[in-house]
Amino acid sequence: MSAYQNPGLIQALWNTILIVAIVQTVATPIGITLAWLTARTDLPGKEWIDLAFWVAFFLPTLPVVLGYILLLAPEFGLLNQAWAAVFGGSGPFNIYSMAGIVWLHLVTKTIAVKAILLRPVFQNMDASLEEAARICGTSGPLTLFRIVMPIMTPAIMTVVLLGILFGLESFEIERVVGPPIQFFNYGTFIFREVAKQPPSFANATALGVSVLVLMTPLILLQQWNARRRRYTTITGQFKPQLFPLGRFRWPAFAGAMFFISLITVVPLSMMMLGTFMKLFGFFDVTGSPFTMENWTDVLGDPIFLSSVKNTLIIAFGAAGVAMTVYSTVAYIVVRTRFIGRHVLDFVSWMPITIPGIVLGLGLMLVLLNIPLLRPLFGTHWALIAAVSVTSMTIGVQLLKSNLLQISAELEEASWLAGAGWFYTFRRIVLPLMAPTLIAVGTLAFVGATRAVSHIAILTTSSTRPLAILQLDHIVDGRFEEASVVGALIVFMTLGIAVVARYFGLNMGVQRG
Repeated sequence: MSAYQNPGLIQALWNTILIVAIVQTVATPIGITLAWLTARTDLPGKEWIDLAFWVAFFLPTLPVVLGYILLLAPEFGLLNQAWAAVFGGSGPFNIYSMAGIVWLHLVTKTIAVKAILLRPVFQNMDASLEEAARICGTSGPLTLFRIVMPIMTPAIMTVVLLGILFGLESFEIERVVGPPIQFFNYGTFIFREVAKQPPSFANATALGVSVLVLMTPLILLQQWNARRRRYTTITGQFKPQLFPLGRFRWPAFAGAMFFISLITVVPLSMMMLGTFMKLFGFFDVTGSPFTMENWTDVLGDPIFLSSVKNTLIIAFGAAGVAMTVYSTVAYIVVRTRFIGRHVLDFVSWMPITIPGIVLGLGLMLVLLNIPLLRPLFGTHWALIAAVSVTSMTIGVQLLKSNLLQISAELEEASWLAGAGWFYTFRRIVLPLMAPTLIAVGTLAFVGATRAVSHIAILTTSSTRPLAILQLDHIVDGRFEEASVVGALIVFMTLGIAVVARYFGLNMGVQRG
């Protein structure tokens, strides 16, 4: 019970709930509007805007956070410096605040993921409903809120519930921005219990179990809503007609591009600027404020080179696990009569509902308390297991959907011709699944390169990947080195994102 007597626990709980409530309240209407604009209107450049949302989805959180620190930090933020130069005094912006934390949540995936998930639902909606409203003289905004929104309510509820679940597991933003103002959410509070000397595993475990208990009603509500959606039919008997925006067409385009710049161009530009600065955020230094030494120092650092190796080992290991284990699970669930297939399917859904820091804590306790597994603690295998579990839900569901689209008659014909199961799977099923398998492997690779909360308490100095190295640099105030590491992580993840886009990765009913 000592964990629940900690005076900071209630405040951490309240901080978590408050941030999630504010973020979802602001992000949901913006995400709905952006999804509707790109799916149902004649907005210019829709495909490029949709691609920009995918870029934002694949961007790691920490580089975006670092970019906004350079822009909005109270002491050296560029916007505050510009404000002081024009108006005098100190600037009004402070990234190290509750408002700053909310802002970072909004510009790191939250809104972009909502737009990505809702866009396919808007695209599949029967256009005759909007046509009827237009014939009756109803305006665009009124059509959206009086006709479209009620029909979209089940899908919107699912997206909001997923957003709440993911908001409850937030870690990186609060870990970076929270300490200067003594702000802790549930994830960083648990991390503090594990990281302090001596570690308080009992307290951390008690808090982790409490998180799962608190999330249970949300999980049940999400499952109820998913079952309810099965009885909701949105027909597509008419070819979708685009809603004409008229004189609002270009203003809407400008608004969408402005938002895209806030979630991609602005933070990445600031971060790249930081990689070339002698002192992060300061231009009034002796001589030129710019230098290449940050790059040469980082690229020549043995710790950095070790982190690159660790990242590639973990990422390729996670991709291999994703393509083999996930496909096996999906095949058992869809194609066999294995008595435990429904339990296996349920288990594959669990990782998406467990906060990353809690999942990492659970894996750590398993490795430390089972003698046979204890040698794995602190190895790459432990980190591969952690990041592989993280992407299991999405990977298995994508592969299940793919298998359901492949007729079982193809396998039956092969068996009738005398082929064995393995030959049939290798020559018929596997080639048909190949694009989805590559997409799932790519997704696992990207997730592993940017994973932080799931492995924060599992890494050691010898297995530390780039994402944890960048986090350590930021927490220690070494922003210049952190910018260089962040830039390299972005280059890696965006390169993989291009591959994922090429193979048609589509997660229309899953997270962010």
